[in-house]
Amino acid sequence: MITFTGVTKRYGDGKIAVDQLDLTIESGEAVMLVGPSGCGKTTTLKMINRLIEPSDGVIAIDGVDTATREVTELRRSIGYVIQQVGLFPHLTVGDNVATVMKLAKWDKDRIRARVTELLELIGLPPGEFEERLPGELSGGQQQRVGVARALAIDPLMLLMDEPFGAIDPITRDRLQDELLRLQRVVRKTIVFVTHDIDEAIKLGDRIALFSPSGKLAQFATPAELLARPASQYVEDFLGGGRMVRRLSLIRLSDVSLGGNTDGAGSESLPVDATLRDALDAVLRSPTGRVQVRDGDRAIGTVDAETIRRASQ
Repeated sequence: MITFTGVTKRYGDGKIAVDQLDLTIESGEAVMLVGPSGCGKTTTLKMINRLIEPSDGVIAIDGVDTATREVTELRRSIGYVIQQVGLFPHLTVGDNVATVMKLAKWDKDRIRARVTELLELIGLPPGEFEERLPGELSGGQQQRVGVARALAIDPLMLLMDEPFGAIDPITRDRLQDELLRLQRVVRKTIVFVTHDIDEAIKLGDRIALFSPSGKLAQFATPAELLARPASQYVEDFLGGGRMVRRLSLIRLSDVSLGGNTDGAGSESLPVDATLRDALDAVLRSPTGRVQVRDGDRAIGTVDAETIRRASQ
């Protein structure tokens, strides 16, 4: 668990990047730091591993003030993933993943076993990718290696600073899905900086939205943030598509479906699809109705009225 108590970052010219931040991030949850450029979200992230030192206040991990910990030991206990990935171009994929393990003086057999485990976890088979150089990988594959390196010594948490920001939209979507899959497996505390509210809604258990002045404007679950913005600033930041975004948080398994599948057309959706997926499918359907399936079994239909009722 990470707690910020009265944390302020003030620079020499008097500029306040983060202003009196009180925030608690629970163990095992993914918290997204969102806001406009210059709002303090990256500064907040970097104060956790002391790449930036706070001017006032206390940051604690599991109740221990990070200022009392030796900085190298602190950083090695925290996985860190950045937008530029930061792989060593002259080292193989396997050696890149093993970097922190070697610094921690793990023995060779333990390192080899952990590298194999991590490459399999991120979907890059060791036999095919371990001996490649970073330059032989796509941008998305490099980013996955960066995540594997961050997980190397089973850190307390992952700090992710716009890790998917420089990647094309299709690859970005796949990497987001990969991160969600990994989180179901490893269940780390994740603090993730993004300027993309859709990314925050998709990946976050809770979202911390900062104002331009470095103050916390709202800290809430994605559903609560979209349904009940705390201020006009929050509502303006979320934009006009707020209720459409909310559809991505509701799955067909959670709504009452139509029972008659006759005339629903040939298109179908899995029961774990979201209402946003359903809206796209319904708008494409010539009948305005789409069949919903649980595996091979048809369990009902969804139409515009179903979506309207479920989204209220």
